[in-house]
This record gives sequence, C-alpha cells and structure tokens, in this order.
Amino acid sequence: MKKIFIYAAMVAASIGLTTSCSDFLDVPVSGNVSDAELTNLEGIGYVMTGLYSSMYPTSYFEAPLTNYAYGDVLGGDANKGSTFTDQSDFTNLETYGITTDNGYLNTKWKVVYEGVFRANNALSLIEETKEELSATQGEVKDYYTEAVAQARFFRGFWHFEGVKLFGAAIPYVGSEEFASGVNPAVPNADDSGNFIYIWDRIAEDLQYAYDNLPETWTTDYGRVNKWAAAAYLAKLRLYQSSPYNGTNGTSDHWAEVKTLLETIMANGKDSQGNQYRLADTYEMLFTAGVSDWTGESVFDIQTTISGSQTNTNCVEGAPHTAPPGGMGTSGWGFYQPSYEFVNAHIVDENGLPYLDGSYQQMPTLTTIDENNVPHTDLTVYVDPRLDISVGRFNTPYWDWAIPSVLDGWVRDIANGGPYLNKKRQPKKADKGSMSLQNQTSSTVKNPHLIRYADVLLWYAEVLIHEGQYSEAGKYINQVRARAAKSYVAAANAADMTPGTSEYVMEDLVNGTTGTNAASNYRIGLYPESQFASAESATQALRFERRLEFGMEGQRWYDLARWGIVGEVLNNYVAYESQYLGKFADKVYPNDWVTMPIPNDQIITMEGVLVQNENWD
Repeated sequence: MKKIFIYAAMVAASIGLTTSCSDFLDVPVSGNVSDAELTNLEGIGYVMTGLYSSMYPTSYFEAPLTNYAYGDVLGGDANKGSTFTDQSDFTNLETYGITTDNGYLNTKWKVVYEGVFRANNALSLIEETKEELSATQGEVKDYYTEAVAQARFFRGFWHFEGVKLFGAAIPYVGSEEFASGVNPAVPNADDSGNFIYIWDRIAEDLQYAYDNLPETWTTDYGRVNKWAAAAYLAKLRLYQSSPYNGTNGTSDHWAEVKTLLETIMANGKDSQGNQYRLADTYEMLFTAGVSDWTGESVFDIQTTISGSQTNTNCVEGAPHTAPPGGMGTSGWGFYQPSYEFVNAHIVDENGLPYLDGSYQQMPTLTTIDENNVPHTDLTVYVDPRLDISVGRFNTPYWDWAIPSVLDGWVRDIANGGPYLNKKRQPKKADKGSMSLQNQTSSTVKNPHLIRYADVLLWYAEVLIHEGQYSEAGKYINQVRARAAKSYVAAANAADMTPGTSEYVMEDLVNGTTGTNAASNYRIGLYPESQFASAESATQALRFERRLEFGMEGQRWYDLARWGIVGEVLNNYVAYESQYLGKFADKVYPNDWVTMPIPNDQIITMEGVLVQNENWD
C-alpha cells in the first residue's frame, strides 16, 4: 500500500507510540509494529493511544499544534524572539515576508496530514477488529462504536487544523481514499477549476463523535468526550460562518452554532464529570496539577513526565521558548510578547481597556536606560491578566525570580523586545513539573486547546450577530469578572517569599482593594452602554478575546476569520516598528486570510493540488 504524497512519509503498516501527551495509558514507547499485532482488543488500545500522541509532534519550532508561531507571532501578540537570523522561515512569518516555500508552513501541512493518516489507519484497523470490539462493552456504547468515534474526532480535528491556516479548499482524506491502495491524490478543485471546500465532511466526522462518544470516562480522563466534540463542531461552524474576505466557502451556520453552544452550556462537562464552568481564578488555568479539572478545560493536550524524558514533556520542546538562563537553565529565548500586546492591557479609571486603540499613544511600559538596564513602570494600572500571560521586568516571574537585568532573560532585545512568555512556562513549585531539574520548561501543565471561556465568548459573538447586544454583554462581563478574582502579589527577590509593596489591585467588579500587588492592577465590567450597538459590542467582544486568550495561539485565526487581519496587522507593525526596526516598511496584504498551500506539496502532488485563491 503506497500512501506517500500528503502523508509526510508515514509508514502505512506501522504506528509509533509515545506516552508524552497521554496521561491515561501507561504504554511503553515502541517502534514499528505490524497490523496483525494491532487487530485485537489490546492492540486497538495501543492504536487509540497513538491517536492522542499525534497531538505531540516532534517539530516543536514550528509549533504545529499550539500554533504560537501562527496565532501569536503572525497575529502580532508576540515576536519570534531569539535573534533575527535564527530560524529564517520563522522571521519571514513574523515580518510578513511569507512565500509559498516557507518551511514552517510546510511542516504544519505535514503534521496535519500525519494526524489524518493516523486517524484513517486507526479506523481501518478498528474495522478489521469490528467483531471483537463490537462484543466488548465501552463506557456507554460498545467499544467498536466508541473507538470509531474517537478516530473520527481526530480525523475531523486534524483536517480543521489545516483549514484554519490554509483555508477550506484542501484535500479531505477519508476512509475511501485511504483504502484505495494507491497514492491518495485527492484534489482540492474540480475539473472546472472550482474549489472543493471540505467544511461539511469535517462536520460529519465531528457530528459522529458528538453522537457516539461518552459524556465522561471512568478512567483515561484525558480522552476526548462528547462535549469536546460538540465544542469543536461549534467552532468549525463558527469559522465557516465568519466573514473571511468573501471566499473560503463560507456559509451561514449561526443557528446551528447557537444551538450547540446552548446545549454545551446547559449540559457540558469534562471527562471526569465536572460541569463546565470558569476556573476560580485565571492563574489556576496555568498552574500544573490544578489546571486540568477545574471545569474549564474542554480539550487539552495532556502532558506528563516520567523516567528520563526531556523535550517530550514540553509541547514546544523544553529549551525552545524558555528564557536563555533566567530559570537557572539554558533556554533559547523564542516567543516574546510584543510591545503592542503588553500595552493593550493598560486600563482606564474604570478598569476598562482602551478600545479605541489610544493605548498605542501611551508610553511603553518597559524602557531600557543608558546602562542597558530595563525598567518597568509599575504605577500604570493594567488588567491583572497581563502578569499571568507575560513576564515583565521588576515583577515576579512565577516563583523563579524577579527579572531585573537583561542577561539571562532576553537574547536580543533589539530583535524581540523586553517581554517574556510566561503562561506555558512551569512554576518552580509545580507538582511534578521539575522532576528533571536541569531541563527548562519541563512541565505537566496542559496546554488548553478549547476552554469554557471560549464557549462563553463564542456565544456572545453569536448573540451579537443576532442583534442581542445587551445579552452578549453578560457573557463578556462574566469572563471579565473571573479575571478580577486574583492578581500577582509582590515577592522578595532574594527568596521569592511574599513581599510588600505600595501597589494595589483595584477590583471594581466586587468593590474591593487588594494590597501588596506586584504592580498596579485594576479591572471593572463594561457598562450597559457598551452594548448599545453592533459596533461597540463587537469592539468589546474582540478585545476581550485578545486579553483572555493572549499567548494561547489564537489571535491571527480570529483576525483572519473576522476579515480584519490586514487592517489590524498593518496598524500593529506601524506601532511595533517604533521599537523593533525589523518591522520598518512591512505590509500585511489584506487578502492573506489564509496562508499558502506549501509549494512542495503542490509539486509532490503533481498537479492535483492548486494554490488557494488568496495566493494564486
């Protein structure tokens, strides 16, 4: 069976297994095994684990699943970091010098279709084992049905990952194509040159998963459940209904999205049976050992540490995104929050962001003096989520240290700026996160792919679309209210024990003031007047998504599906170029609402694939 074109050199008769992204099955790492060894109940268990381990690609520079290179760096919330010449394809993404031969995009494509391959291969093996599996009780239905549902979820999941970046006119490889026994030369346009959009075929997979997966699991809690499948189906249809630029096969599924989201909010629960809700505090979401089962995790990348693992317990590669030495180890300094993203957290006297963009006219919060020493103006009131998402000088970097000098924290401030990624980095005290004490970023902190906050803000977006602006405001303010429940406290630099400061947290949501804060924080709720029109309600919705999901790989995807990516990113580079010369004279074309299909793939497919409409 030859399947070599879009399957990224996968071997059809083998599956490599790893435990690195699955904390529910203790399966030893193994090499290639034959189909015959897998077509039994035990073997299918290994195959299912292989599906989940596909969420842990080895190509961590390209961030093929957490998407920070595309969502955050391409989207203006972060700079590449490191040095300008390091990873030139990454620099080209960051500075909008994108071409069809960009290696990062090619890797993303390969990872997507490797995931599709694994799902189809699993479905094939499950089918060969149908009789035995059908006679075995699963959580709710027979094991066969639940195994098919998981595999079809992943087939839909990976195709959707491709659609989000490359557009909906990409090959859909289903069971029939997989079983053909020849190269799956699946076209993305018909004989008349019309693009073939794959939204509905993905929806069929996710709908099957929604209909057939259990609500909860009695063990193996990291598996996808019914409600995670429902959330992905809602997200797919939301993207399909969003504006883009009039292309990409968009159509109206708003009513379907609304029904799905209302059902999820009323009945949804995580795999342990916790009713979906917002976590008690924002910081909990990014603390290993407590973040997984707060009720907010809809679908996570499961991580674990065992034995002598190194890079395999950090989803972006353990040294890759960590500071170059500030955590006591040797990180590489990629992935630094942008000046513009940090200033977007500045708030007014009511604890509200400057939705009109006037924060761009305010001084940057961190400056460098003539002795090359960074200084952060901690008197300026900011949203308390800032110091969870971003490491700033003169504020506690989790429980590691209080950065005060560039050395050890920033490789090249002229290239990446003075800010540090923080959300995905471990705390020193995280349960199990530093069993490898000398390995930067080794962590059991699960990256969240969908959180309940997503569901609430998607629902607000649907309500705005329907003209229910005031009702939408309730859900937006619900997310803001949670952000008021905690803040970063001052610490003593010598030992990171609790310290004292003159800074405060002004919680205007609950009318309280917290003391000994690491910086001045303030947060309030949007007034009813903010939701008087579609324009002002949308403005609040979009800004809130940015603050809530900053540094979680989402920004560019939102801008693209809203059809405002060119406008926003050209404004961004005009701002960021004041501080980083690499952005001078850069322009983001308005029609780049998708990235190009990699030229290597078009060549390899020998004319079956055609370039998408934004890049032809």
